[in-house]
Amino acid sequence: MSHGLIAVLIILVVIVGAITTRRCVEFLIGGSLLATLVLYGKDFLVQWCTILQEVFADNVWIVLVCGLFGSLIALLQASKGTFGFSKVISKICTNEKRTLLASFILGVLIFVDDYLNVLSIGVCMKGVYDKRKIPRETLAYMLDATGAPVCVLLPFSTWAVFYASLFEEEESVKALGYATGIQAYIHAIPFCFYPIITLLIVLLFSLGIMPKLGSMKAAYKRVAETGKVYSDASRKYNHEERKGFEEEGNIWNFLIPMIALVAIAVVTGNLLLAVIVALLICFVLYLPTKVVTLDEFFNLIIKGFADMLPILTLLMIAFVLQKTTESLEMTDFIIQVMQPLLKGTLFPAMAFVLVAALTFCTGSLWGMSAVVAPIVFPLGAVIGANPILIMAAIISGGAFGSHACFYTDATLLSSTSAGIDNIEHAMSQLPYVIIAAVASIIGFIICGAVM
Repeated sequence: MSHGLIAVLIILVVIVGAITTRRCVEFLIGGSLLATLVLYGKDFLVQWCTILQEVFADNVWIVLVCGLFGSLIALLQASKGTFGFSKVISKICTNEKRTLLASFILGVLIFVDDYLNVLSIGVCMKGVYDKRKIPRETLAYMLDATGAPVCVLLPFSTWAVFYASLFEEEESVKALGYATGIQAYIHAIPFCFYPIITLLIVLLFSLGIMPKLGSMKAAYKRVAETGKVYSDASRKYNHEERKGFEEEGNIWNFLIPMIALVAIAVVTGNLLLAVIVALLICFVLYLPTKVVTLDEFFNLIIKGFADMLPILTLLMIAFVLQKTTESLEMTDFIIQVMQPLLKGTLFPAMAFVLVAALTFCTGSLWGMSAVVAPIVFPLGAVIGANPILIMAAIISGGAFGSHACFYTDATLLSSTSAGIDNIEHAMSQLPYVIIAAVASIIGFIICGAVM
């Protein structure tokens, strides 16, 4: 049995096991250990520890951004600025439809980076959702579905910069005559079916036109019957929440740091810098007005960082699994299986399925896109497939992986920001993910036939 097939089987066991038992961390650790055992035999534990160290070294930025974002959230909550914001916005969000539409609009406006989008909107809207008795599963879905799907459709985001630089080097793209990769990227945007359809579904969901399906329907039933906006399984993520709407808070203690956070992230493109500046602004705002003491300020920074450790643990272990399955050549195996199907009018649709499958299995979004692009573009050129459609298929596949994979960073951050169990979030949004994916395949088949 080839190592690539073994890797696929390991991933399948991890996915099925995590969904069935709702124990994600354990299966991710088990899967990564098993993959390392296949790779290194009796030395697997030593090698696993080495890989874990490498993963942490390679992802220090993510650890710092997520951890310090937790610190910022802890300070905003301690200042009661979130309560002030929630009171103001709750006057606008007087019902479920308005609340969901407000989330949708915020998701579109904060487009520069999916991390910034998910984490900032979560802290803005969680209290409002609770007051309106809207399930936290809905908030997590709104965060996840307006994260990467929004970022890939606007040529000013981190996603656009990455994909534009990736496509700029492809000969078939250069042959189209575009001066820059961004120009080519812009022409591919109208054919990025998965993010477009996903946002359309979110809008219809917000308007009450798209019905509640599967676990999402069950979540609404739970709220109607018990009044609980999150399940008992998610209680551990909300053990220190307070009834914010009964407390007074200065909205400026929330707005000033958040506006600075978004503005600096947009202007500089440096999210870590933006978070640190927001923390410094909190220091200047809160200490002179005695919102918190000096000791409380630094204790909250440490506590907030610590609150993000569960999500960071999941992320790092997911990256270890990703790295070990890559070493088992799972990507090459899947490409070999799919390559004979990449032909004719079905080529763009199959390219989307290929990237979507790889990103879903590995949790590596940009990495898989970078691996697949040098393969599918030359193949497409040989059979005369439209390079613009191929670009759109790769972008859509990456957006699908970000949105659908239950252990990718966007999904984990969305569930954490909403304060619910990650598997509950993944399962509650699954019907909408499937609808968008099937509609996207149909869209690529049609366009592949006529373009």
